[in-house]
Amino acid sequence: MSGLSKSLCVSALIALIGTGLVGSPPARAQQDAGVLFQNVRIFDGRNGALSAPSNVLIRNNKIETISTAAITADAQAIAGDGRVLMPGLIDAHWHAMLVRPTPAAVLASDVGYTNLLAAAEATATLMRGFTTVRDMGGPAFSLKRTIDEGLVAGPRIYPSGAMITITGGHGDFRQLSDLPRTIGGMLSRIERIGGAMVADSPDEVRVRAREQLMQGATQVKLTAGGGVASPFSPIDVSTFTEPELRAAVEAAENWGTYVAVHAYTPVAIQRSIAAGVKCIEHGHLMDDASARLMAEKGIWLSTQPFLDLSGASALGPAEQDKMRQVVAGTDRVYGFAKKYKLKTAFGTDVLFSKALADRQGAMLTTLTRWYTPAEALIMATSTNAELLSLSGPRNPYPGKLGVVEEGALADLLLVDGNPIDNIKLIEDPAKNFLVIMKDGKVYKNLLGGDRNK
Repeated sequence: MSGLSKSLCVSALIALIGTGLVGSPPARAQQDAGVLFQNVRIFDGRNGALSAPSNVLIRNNKIETISTAAITADAQAIAGDGRVLMPGLIDAHWHAMLVRPTPAAVLASDVGYTNLLAAAEATATLMRGFTTVRDMGGPAFSLKRTIDEGLVAGPRIYPSGAMITITGGHGDFRQLSDLPRTIGGMLSRIERIGGAMVADSPDEVRVRAREQLMQGATQVKLTAGGGVASPFSPIDVSTFTEPELRAAVEAAENWGTYVAVHAYTPVAIQRSIAAGVKCIEHGHLMDDASARLMAEKGIWLSTQPFLDLSGASALGPAEQDKMRQVVAGTDRVYGFAKKYKLKTAFGTDVLFSKALADRQGAMLTTLTRWYTPAEALIMATSTNAELLSLSGPRNPYPGKLGVVEEGALADLLLVDGNPIDNIKLIEDPAKNFLVIMKDGKVYKNLLGGDRNK
């Protein structure tokens, strides 16, 4: 083919893409005439008290009307019979691609298999009532796309893409035989599949951050200190320098979004804040001064109620010892969160364990060790949604999440019982979540319903 012919073909393809005929996802299919929840008590995601018996009309993907008076509409009517309607749950620290495979399988398996495994887990996540997750590291971009296009049932995903780390840092899963690293040389397996990227200078950090943003990251994730699962990463170490962290912050801010960092220790936390990071993930080894600084600067804490070694069986002895240190710090971090009224998000950080993922709701209920049931549920709905909004123009799902109010996106759960009185209902979603709706579409309905005129 001549150069002119190639040019004409490329121009034609660009023109087709511009018209939406090639290369772009199909327009969102219109929902049917709507869904009407009748006679429900509403937990709105903001207040601990339930509403009076109400009716809620959903059209397309939003809550159109909430009224204590009867609503007449051409819609599928679902009789609530006084049950509780609440927002879909949000997990602010999830790894959609890393939940089910073992660490060895992540590195050795074909990406087709791991994507199909993640798709199955995504459906299971939605069926546990988690309608949105903030993915904090992993190649989840294609999974997100298939969910958004309706090919797979799963939660909304706010992806970070590959977590950015340093040589020997948390997320560097290379073997010692892979050293020395050649700057600009061949990428390791974890880098090639998009799980993590190694960066050892401000310029490298900037490139890797921009690559994630180019692929659709809603926020950028760096590992500012040591971690549990990585074999060569002591938990007490600090990794990135302040200029390296600042390079990521500048790249993210240029795209209108923010940087979140994996950090346990005071040094990692304080250095990250100095560089302009907006959210600390974990923080289990923080001290009073770090917590106070977070409160003064309005920094988010996204942490997890780790109370035992569940899921640690996939880890080696050294990694299990690091996990024990994290578990020992759980009471400390929540104590600081309450003492300084930190903006605190709920997440689970499940890795390498389907069995632990099945207990995702049970991890939420353990928050009652420090909070009331209402406070725990508010954290997992409207508070987590507030954190998601930090993505600004990079938010792939514009609209209100985590609340039941007119105009909000219709991510809803109909619960057989009152989770404010009995939060343990969340632990058995198969039995107690009678209806699961995401984006105005019903994915589970154990009650049925007739057309309402």
